[in-house]
Amino acid sequence: MIKRYIVPVIVLILVVLLGVGLVGFNLFREKAIKDFFATMQQPAAPVSTYTVEPGVWTPNIEAIGTVSAIQGVELAVEVAGIVKDIPFEANQMVEKGADLLQLDDAIEKADIVAAKAQDVLADQTLERARTLNTRGVGAVSNVDEAQSASLAKKAEIAKLQAVLDQKLIKAPFKGTVGIPGIELGQYLSPGTVVVSLQDLNTMRVDFTVPEQSLASIEINQPIKLNLTDNEESFDGVITAIEPRIDPSTRLVSVRAKVENSSGKLRPGQFAQVRVTLPKEENVVTLPQTALVSSLYGDYVFVVRPAPEEKKPAEGAAPADAAKPADAAKPADAAKPAEGEKKEEKLVATQVFVTPGRRSGLVVEVTKGLKQGDIVITAGQNRLSPGAAVKIDNSVNPANTTDAGLPKK
Repeated sequence: MIKRYIVPVIVLILVVLLGVGLVGFNLFREKAIKDFFATMQQPAAPVSTYTVEPGVWTPNIEAIGTVSAIQGVELAVEVAGIVKDIPFEANQMVEKGADLLQLDDAIEKADIVAAKAQDVLADQTLERARTLNTRGVGAVSNVDEAQSASLAKKAEIAKLQAVLDQKLIKAPFKGTVGIPGIELGQYLSPGTVVVSLQDLNTMRVDFTVPEQSLASIEINQPIKLNLTDNEESFDGVITAIEPRIDPSTRLVSVRAKVENSSGKLRPGQFAQVRVTLPKEENVVTLPQTALVSSLYGDYVFVVRPAPEEKKPAEGAAPADAAKPADAAKPADAAKPAEGEKKEEKLVATQVFVTPGRRSGLVVEVTKGLKQGDIVITAGQNRLSPGAAVKIDNSVNPANTTDAGLPKK
């Protein structure tokens, strides 16, 4: 009878022991994971840096402008007519005075021939009237009437010649013609645009600057022009400054001249303009990527050595004392190998700064940094104060050619 209950009891005991073991194992695993993450040191984050050194800085006034040709027009017809000849091709370079469009002028030419024939008759009538007046058989009034008729006929010829000249459109200056907007045989009414003519050798750019910057700009001041951040820059000079400030925007219109020997500038292009200001000495600047803005102010991360670990209190037994003598390691094992340099631990320190003027990719810092500070320029977004870092300047915003940082 007793044997009937022994087997179930044994099974029950085994199940209980298995459950207790599983619960204990899970508790032990959770505690081990917590202890591991509590004592685990975060790996050093790679960052790029820039060493603060006061130097010479050339500040700029940045603006947005529009490029146009220094000479550029859209040629239109002044009189009505039918297109007879188009003696040019698109994008052709033409000289000043070159023929660009010929309207049908047969009627005007015939009118001029008739008017010239009548002018000959008027001159002959005037000559006879003067001869008769000299002999005393002609009145002075006849001379005056003949002279008036002769002058009127000459004026009529000049008018007809002007109309004839309007039938032929010529280039007012040397330049490049665009795509013709007309066809042979097409009837044109006055004001119809025929083609665009642009002188692309020298361009101008129109832009505006705030009224606060008006005192910093002047005629013949150099500028730099870029189409995009990655394009090459073009040099130019300011040629005109509008004396009136726009009261609605408080902006001043400025015009500059830019040489376009490469032909890359075209009328109507968007342009980034930088007016070059005089150089300044002992200016602390940083790449704008180093500056972080927050509700509490602007700050940067500075790389500094990690604080030394605290030594055990005097009289306390060292940890190795509790270990058996045979488990202790030789003293030489703890020392770095000969010739091996111990790597210095670095941390990121948050430093609040006062930014000043900005120019291109550079910002001026007026307060908060000193010479020799190593400022993090990239990788600071994932950092917190006191985080371990390691310097890796293989990719550094401060090393770009257009960073605009002062020369050391």
